[in-house]
Amino acid sequence: MATSADVRKPAMLEAPTAGMLLVKIGRAAERWFSEALKPIGLTPRHFGVLYELRAQPTSQQALIDSIGVDPSKLVGLLNDLEADGLIVRRRDPEDRRRHIVEVSKEGRARLSAAEKAAAEVEGRLFASLDDGQRAELLRALAQVADSTAILQGCLELLYGDE
Repeated sequence: MATSADVRKPAMLEAPTAGMLLVKIGRAAERWFSEALKPIGLTPRHFGVLYELRAQPTSQQALIDSIGVDPSKLVGLLNDLEADGLIVRRRDPEDRRRHIVEVSKEGRARLSAAEKAAAEVEGRLFASLDDGQRAELLRALAQVADSTAILQGCLELLYGDE
């Protein structure tokens, strides 16, 4: 009869690289975020779109650029969010060919619930780190995001001009 010790995942045989750790942790984090957001009726991608839109209404093209998603996938995400009443799309009065997208009142409420769920996932993910280690990790990740242009402006948003 197999015990829980017999079915554990195998230990790594070689030391992992930072990139490999990021990939493995990222996959686990995405799974956990998906599970946490499911009762709220969102996916991590829906959450990402709402999060980006919260700051200000924006054009669909600017949204494509900021979240780095294929245009056809973004249209599907926006259709989902609009059908649930979480966003509103309207014509840009300055350029009638463009659509401006903004979060609705219901979307803000759902985003707030999603942020609480995300904070719980982060708590689980970083449970073994003390506050200082979490702050160091956040700064290092923000620096990588900035320097690689994955998400520019992180350091400034987090720490200002320190």
